[in-house]
Amino acid sequence: MIRDPNEIQDIEKRIQILIAGYPGIGKSTLGLSAPNPLHIDFDFGADRIEQRYRVPYIQPATYDEVLDDLVPVNVSKFDTLVFDTGGEMLELMKPWAIKNDPKNGKRDGSLSLAGYGTVKKEFARLMKYCHKELDKNIVVIFHAIDEKDGDVARLRLMIEGGTRDAVWQPMDLGGYVEMYGNDRTLGLSNCERYFAKGTRGINGVLKIPTLTESSANDFLIKLFNAYNNISEKEVAENNAKREAYDAAVAAGAEIIRSVTDAGTANKAVTALKKIKHALTSEREVNASFKAHVKALGLFADPVLKKYTEKPPEKTAEDKKGAK
Repeated sequence: MIRDPNEIQDIEKRIQILIAGYPGIGKSTLGLSAPNPLHIDFDFGADRIEQRYRVPYIQPATYDEVLDDLVPVNVSKFDTLVFDTGGEMLELMKPWAIKNDPKNGKRDGSLSLAGYGTVKKEFARLMKYCHKELDKNIVVIFHAIDEKDGDVARLRLMIEGGTRDAVWQPMDLGGYVEMYGNDRTLGLSNCERYFAKGTRGINGVLKIPTLTESSANDFLIKLFNAYNNISEKEVAENNAKREAYDAAVAAGAEIIRSVTDAGTANKAVTALKKIKHALTSEREVNASFKAHVKALGLFADPVLKKYTEKPPEKTAEDKKGAK
């Protein structure tokens, strides 16, 4: 079914964001600034986070533990799941994939090509499950490394090639944490140095406020609110356009119903021009009008520039000129 984009009603949605950066730059603390988070600590680094910023956490040693923990009854009181780090989670998926199907592994215990495909699919499935079925915001944290591309050093996620591209696909937002002078920033727009992802007008390089003893760790709370405020504004604008569209179509239909002959058709042309249109109403009303006058057998005279009951009879002189 082809649907009108103006029917989108995502006023408030759960958001998925990828955050990457060098070790020690504060990615975990930033990730935990999301609304009411559960920290899924694959790196076993919860103790490295300042105590005042710590939140409830789990430290799964196997991927099966992840699947056992992430069920509705366990996570019902949380709004955000923070996967820290995504790279370590992908590492846990590897033995899980081989255990489920030996074809996913090689003799040396590494993943086969099919295994990498299984891991990519499982990452996508898990993100969709947590986002849609568990109804959670998602924060996935990755370590980043520099990779040389000619003379340019580019920031890249510290995971293996094919999977690297797949992890971006489900994300609404994604970017790199870097230091610019004394400022810590989150870059959400593509640039020569890295690939990033911004949507709904949330993009660019955002300054991350310095945390003090009296400040709240709420950067992602505010970012998610800004994202949803834009969404709410879009929905309000779409609703206004839809109301204007409905009014224009109704006004056009009333005018068209009044057309019974050439005289009323000509009056209708003037009346139709006064309608304030929105979305596709002008095209639809004009199409309905043309179909109606055609059904009545009316003729649009290109010389007189008006409708007549039938085409004017050709004179003998006209016929002679045609020859």
